[in-house]
Amino acid sequence: MSWDDEIDAIARRRELAKLHGGDEAVAKQHQRGRGVVRDRISGLVDAESFHEQGSVAGVGEVDDAGNLKSFGPANVVVGSAKIEGRPVVVCGDDFTVGGAAYSAVGIRKGIYGDQLAARWRLPMVRLLEGGGAKISGALGAKNRSGYDLTQASPSNMVMAQILDTAPVVCAALGPVAGFPAARLVASHLSIMTRNTAHVMIGGPALVERATGESLDKEQLGGADVHLRSGVVDNVAEDEEDCWRQIRAFLGYLPTNVGERPPVRDTGDTRDRREELLGSIVPRSRRRAYKMRRIIEAVVDRDSFFEMSPLYGRTTVTGLARIDGRSVGVFANDPHHLGGSMSADSARKVRRLVEMCDLFHLPIVTFVDQPGFLIGSEGERTGTIRFGVEALFAAMQSRVPWASVIVRKSFGVAAGVHLGPGSTTFAWPSAEFGAMPIEGGVALAYRREIAEAPDPEARRRELEDEVAQAQSVFPRAEEFGVHELIDPRDTRRHLCDWLDTVDHVLRANVLAGPPRYTLRP
Repeated sequence: MSWDDEIDAIARRRELAKLHGGDEAVAKQHQRGRGVVRDRISGLVDAESFHEQGSVAGVGEVDDAGNLKSFGPANVVVGSAKIEGRPVVVCGDDFTVGGAAYSAVGIRKGIYGDQLAARWRLPMVRLLEGGGAKISGALGAKNRSGYDLTQASPSNMVMAQILDTAPVVCAALGPVAGFPAARLVASHLSIMTRNTAHVMIGGPALVERATGESLDKEQLGGADVHLRSGVVDNVAEDEEDCWRQIRAFLGYLPTNVGERPPVRDTGDTRDRREELLGSIVPRSRRRAYKMRRIIEAVVDRDSFFEMSPLYGRTTVTGLARIDGRSVGVFANDPHHLGGSMSADSARKVRRLVEMCDLFHLPIVTFVDQPGFLIGSEGERTGTIRFGVEALFAAMQSRVPWASVIVRKSFGVAAGVHLGPGSTTFAWPSAEFGAMPIEGGVALAYRREIAEAPDPEARRRELEDEVAQAQSVFPRAEEFGVHELIDPRDTRRHLCDWLDTVDHVLRANVLAGPPRYTLRP
């Protein structure tokens, strides 16, 4: 006697699962400009590489003879795949099935995806769309919730575990609220699609009922809101752009904390010199310039992957390659508040530093640091606390650091650019001191300036005198920097530095994940 009937029942369930929530639900999803989960996975991963697990999970109805009458698939799809030939775990919500409101089996599959990634030490990609569990669906027998408050939630525990084990990338591809929103930010990179995704702790109806605020989804949690809030790192113009960003980001990182990042042949040469670097910094200290042009001129061509461009805008952060090797990069942006470190930019820097430390990426900083943000905004947002948190993150990191002093390097905030044993290169435009010249002169020589026959002329004289003292040349003569360089040679120096520190990264891999003391 064969098992043909049962084997056919497996195939039939798989066929029905691939219909998602049915033709009408799929059509509505497409009308909203959003894809369905299996098409999304196919678009993201290498062709024919996805191996689904739980493909027949759901609710089946059979007749008295045991024949399948109907089948409703679970609204979470999970499995392993490859991205650019490297293994990953992918978990996606299916909005066409009940709006992706998690059922018991859906939650179980989502947790299993994280467990699978943690157990196999593989990158985790979550494709999120939905509002978590419906309150009616969460009620158990006799209207009991079924929540167990005697121990930590397994889903929360495994989210934390995987974040410390392998790269995690999450994408919001439609409405994302409640628990899925928490899963979104429990990541090393969070992305949302413009116009089709909204990220909220609670949706408009819940917010209006609880607070009286009447806001639509875009006002509450659209891309313009969360690029500036820091909830998401990047915004994708569409789903295809989202897949491109996920693939690019994972390409900089190792498969897990026990490996080194991959080295790529970018086709760029070590000794490339960009002439613009010799003149890009204005002689006037009050004039800004484009820091991103400096970064792009030094790192491998077309390799800079910026993160959180509109959050903490005084600082630029991202990943790049130098001589094919992955590095973390952060720099001050003088176009925004002179590049001073705000509370938001300090948080952004801390997050980048800790990610690089976890995944063995050396850190390169381009320094034009006038100090922490001062004034009422700086005090109201707790800048000094978050700034010192970023400072501790730098001090307690283990990866090699190289700091390129482009212009200003003032105050406590300058220390955020100097990890333990940092190698410091300075350009001839570099300045050093306790505080910027203009503020320092106004504070230290206030009476002398006020009593001078020509206060403005005396102020300029004093600023020129202090500028001479803060010049990089006396510092270099005292060995206050490791090397004073022609800006056009920055790339070559960094390539040589990476050769020198490579053994440190090998040792860090063997030592295991970093551990930190209490932060301020």
